[in-house]
Amino acid sequence: MKALTWQGINELEVIDVPDPEIRNDGDVILKVRRTVACGSDLHLLGGYIPFMEKGDVLGHEFLGEVVEAGPAVTRHRVGDRVAVSSFIACGKCWFCSQQLFSSCDNTNTNPAITEALWGQAPGGCFGYSHALGGNAGSHADYIRVPFADVGAFPVPDELTDDQAVFVSDSVATGWMGADLGQVRPGDVVAVWGAGAVGQMAARAAMLLGADRVVVIDRFDYRLRQVEQHLGCETLDYEQTDIQAELRERSGGRGPDVCIEAVGMEAHSPGPQYLYDQVKQQLRLQTDRPTAVRQAIHAARKGGSVFILGVFAGFVDKFPLGAVVNKGLTVRGAQMHGPRYIPMLLERMARGEIPTAHLATHVLPLSEGPRGYDLFKHKKDGCVRAVFVPGA
Repeated sequence: MKALTWQGINELEVIDVPDPEIRNDGDVILKVRRTVACGSDLHLLGGYIPFMEKGDVLGHEFLGEVVEAGPAVTRHRVGDRVAVSSFIACGKCWFCSQQLFSSCDNTNTNPAITEALWGQAPGGCFGYSHALGGNAGSHADYIRVPFADVGAFPVPDELTDDQAVFVSDSVATGWMGADLGQVRPGDVVAVWGAGAVGQMAARAAMLLGADRVVVIDRFDYRLRQVEQHLGCETLDYEQTDIQAELRERSGGRGPDVCIEAVGMEAHSPGPQYLYDQVKQQLRLQTDRPTAVRQAIHAARKGGSVFILGVFAGFVDKFPLGAVVNKGLTVRGAQMHGPRYIPMLLERMARGEIPTAHLATHVLPLSEGPRGYDLFKHKKDGCVRAVFVPGA
């Protein structure tokens, strides 16, 4: 079969790879119908997560049709259209019982890497380096889905493939940020990043009752999407004093909840950015925490900061003093898919969560390298490149 593979830093290639096979009784094989380039993939592409091997298949946000099912699979049949959680969960360990599905104890087959780096290993993830299990990704004609009864979900007929595919990661991740960030009715919420995850966090905050939601970015086409499709307020951080403006829009206190949806390659217009970029390039720190710092400084006293962006290791100039002395709650997580996806599919089918506008570039999988180039370099108004295998 054909698959889009990592061949080295900033090198992608569509090549022939072996077809997946059923390995365990709970597996299914999907014919991939849609698979999405995610912002966190850019960290792999740029070599910032150093556990990739040449030939690894990328992709973790996807939807497909069941073409084969293991004998223990009870919830899916051949022909079913399903969306799959990007993180893999067994459904039986202690963490899964607590609905902390991305912390699953049984799905990361290479736990030593992240135990050494982070103290404990998270669960496995599709197409996201050998640090998270080395699982083949979804940018391929077919994919093996372990524990399918736990992590795959039927897609309502009301949703098209281009709408439903985003529940696999972006919608669920955004909702988690608002939910675990403790957005409450009447809150003022600020979201850093107007990509797909940031937009979905903003929409979740609105649905959870926030009084004002402000999305912060620098790209006009992404901010226009926020205004047109979500109805949120926006700020361009290159044109505005973000701290002052957020104070103004929150009664002088600062936002109740700040959600960082940018991650380890954050940008800023000031000298901090050059400082962080140089240190990251020299591997003196692994991540650029620009947006995290800004969110912590902006949050009101006693407020909440939730970190949705992907971070790999260590950062410099983390404002711990602000966290302590302002009494902030700071949380982060990878996406607990099974906790949210069934509910979100219902909301999407009712039209409460718009997603079709995110699929700005729908391309055949054979154009995967071009799709990532458009996405990475923000060309042609690309918010997300969506690939169609076999097209």
